[in-house]
Amino acid sequence: MRGTGKLAAGTLAGVLLASAAAGTAAATGDPVRAAVGNLVAEGGFPGAVVQVRNGETVSRFGAGYANPATREPAGPHHRFRIASNTKAFVAAVVLRLAGEGALSLDDSIERRLPGVVRGPGYEPEKITVRMLLNHTSGVHDPLDPHFFDPYLVWGNRAYVYPPSEVIRRSLVDPPSFAPGAQTDYSNTGYLLLGKVIEKVTRNDVREEIQRRLLGPLGLERTYFPLRSPFPRGPHLRGYDLSEPVKDMTVFSPSYDWTAGAMVSTVDDLATFHRALLSGRLLEPAQQAELERLVPHGEFGAYGAGVETLDLPCPGGPKTVWGNTGAGPGFYSVSMSTEDGSKQIVLALNVYDLAKDVAHEDPLPSSPLPAVTAALC
Repeated sequence: MRGTGKLAAGTLAGVLLASAAAGTAAATGDPVRAAVGNLVAEGGFPGAVVQVRNGETVSRFGAGYANPATREPAGPHHRFRIASNTKAFVAAVVLRLAGEGALSLDDSIERRLPGVVRGPGYEPEKITVRMLLNHTSGVHDPLDPHFFDPYLVWGNRAYVYPPSEVIRRSLVDPPSFAPGAQTDYSNTGYLLLGKVIEKVTRNDVREEIQRRLLGPLGLERTYFPLRSPFPRGPHLRGYDLSEPVKDMTVFSPSYDWTAGAMVSTVDDLATFHRALLSGRLLEPAQQAELERLVPHGEFGAYGAGVETLDLPCPGGPKTVWGNTGAGPGFYSVSMSTEDGSKQIVLALNVYDLAKDVAHEDPLPSSPLPAVTAALC
């Protein structure tokens, strides 16, 4: 989940393109490795981990430190919080349920969660499952500027926000727009989708993700924490931009739930997105829904749980598909070219939620040079 600041729109372009002047990769040698090295050497990130694919040739490497205090080198085996990359997993489950006939994307949220969406100006009978998937529902995130105070002001990193409380606080204020009228990135919309999954399946959403996606794909280093603020196993440590920097690694993911609580590795995330975008996880009708785009600005569009960006490449813009994830201490990009021939998963261990909430840059520099080096 992003905060309520200028990156709350959730666009890949909003983060990658905001600091496009950060520099480009070296012209010689491995341009991706050079660009990632620059992010650590000059870009202000303690560490980075990457998986890059060109055709069937895959390389994976780290730069800098997973833990600067102990000087543990960052490597592709390190886990990290994937934040909004979680949405693609949730969307895949919803689309599979639609393919099974358990729900329709045209179902209203009132039909699937009667009485849940209640607030001034809301019309739950007009908000569909499809609108929640592609961020056209008008449901916004909590507007209360003190929403993140338990973590950022009180210092209680283990504070638990039940999803129902986040939803309730989001609905206190009127919707951003009428259902289907515009696009506006909504984490709360994905919390509602998590509730829909549990209502339809009568099962924990984490178990549905495990049974339908993680298990079949062999993603053994990916998991969905519920309340614990402590990452499992070898992991990157995440930081903010304060002076001195604060270690944000220990942080309850409860407020993000099905909008962004999952933890993974670059290899696991690459495997998942390759399977999803190549059509291996969904029937053709549901794959078409995944790829059904609504524009969200000059440079990109939203699908069902994924987004596109017109990447500024030397030969002209190139459309890439995937997700980004931004949360306390961590920022990640998982993108592929439209034909699937090239792919990058990049994780960085700085993201400043407090600066995002304050409408300031939450990253020390832009990851764009590494992404363009891999995908252009």
